[in-house]
Amino acid sequence: MRRRIAAAVALLVGAATIVLGVVVAVSEFPRGLFVLGCVVIAAVAAWYGVLRRGIARVVGLSVAGLALAGAVVLIIVDGKFGVDLLVLVGLLITLAATRASFAAHVDLPRVAPPQRPVLFYNPLSGGGKAERFALAKEARDRGYEPIELKRGDELEVLVRRAVDRGADGLAMAGGDGSQAVVAAVAAELSLPYACIPAGTRNHFALDLGVDRDDVVGALDAFVDGGERRVDLAEVNGRVFVNNVSLGVYAEAVQRSGYRAAKIRTILDTVPDALGAGGSDLDMRWTGPGGHGHRGGAAVLVSNNRYRLGRAVGSGTRPRIDDGLLGITVMGAPADGGQHGLQRPLREWSAPSFEVDADRPLPAGVDGEALIFDSPLQFRIRPGVLRVRIARQHPGSSPSAMMPEGVRAGLVELVRIVLGRDRESAQSTPRRP
Repeated sequence: MRRRIAAAVALLVGAATIVLGVVVAVSEFPRGLFVLGCVVIAAVAAWYGVLRRGIARVVGLSVAGLALAGAVVLIIVDGKFGVDLLVLVGLLITLAATRASFAAHVDLPRVAPPQRPVLFYNPLSGGGKAERFALAKEARDRGYEPIELKRGDELEVLVRRAVDRGADGLAMAGGDGSQAVVAAVAAELSLPYACIPAGTRNHFALDLGVDRDDVVGALDAFVDGGERRVDLAEVNGRVFVNNVSLGVYAEAVQRSGYRAAKIRTILDTVPDALGAGGSDLDMRWTGPGGHGHRGGAAVLVSNNRYRLGRAVGSGTRPRIDDGLLGITVMGAPADGGQHGLQRPLREWSAPSFEVDADRPLPAGVDGEALIFDSPLQFRIRPGVLRVRIARQHPGSSPSAMMPEGVRAGLVELVRIVLGRDRESAQSTPRRP
């Protein structure tokens, strides 16, 4: 019933917001045109500024700031700021209601709990979440053996030692880089694995269907949890659970000042990668049509495809058991001899992918800065990881039931209101 109410709100408020937006645009035509012009100037000036250093950067970013300020002034001075704000509020309510409409709780198959589960935890991850939530004690209370990852320890060595002592279930409380290490061993030995969201962002937990706000409750995965099989991906033999980034971001994370000043370091990296003679031209890759390309501002290879550029579900993976890599190239490739308009973003899926270069390539692997010898060979490993998830947690990605495209979304919202909505493609959902 809550999903049906949310869908009705999304449809009604969304329609009202569109009508109000059209009325404002028509009645305030000159102002709207000037506001749009300011936004375009700001975008162009900002792009010019980040590609340069020194006075050129200052001028570009200053013009961008002034253009944005001009757009704000035009809205405020006109005296109808309240109407514009009402349109914005309507949009936010529509998005929130749409997200709630497509929320689902998946009933995963019940399985026998492991007899000797082990929890590995990093006390420094997530600003000290392990200590704040007393994870070691909570784990013992549920029959886990807690093992703290200390400075200088090699996580993979600790995991394999625990397995040699008889561990039959592996759980990790830490960042996604640590999750990948434990998940790789669990997949290799066909042992059940549990992801405890004690890192900073916990992207893997989100797409698995683990409630990131319920760190302690995630431990119930090895008490009465359900099981699902998901994919892992690897680059040159190294397993990753989320993604590998090449290009601007990968270059930035290699720099010594990145942790202390992330934005400034990334801005300082952009001219090296995208300016004249930028290092991005070293990358060579083959597109979905079989044609070779060079360059691009950034290449992102992910364990299953991310949903990008959408207001609802953006930045998540609808599925993590699709058996395909997600490949995204941002920035027009520098294809020699080709002219005309180039697409700024290319997305496709494939079971394997290769990036070559004339030098070792910096890469961000699940947020960790590494350098690989070329070529970088990516491949997917379908269904190799047995994941246990607590029964009170969603059990699927927040975008698992969200349709692709506006038209499909509208049709599905109507079906939800009428009580005829489709079931998840992965398993049968029950309404929360």
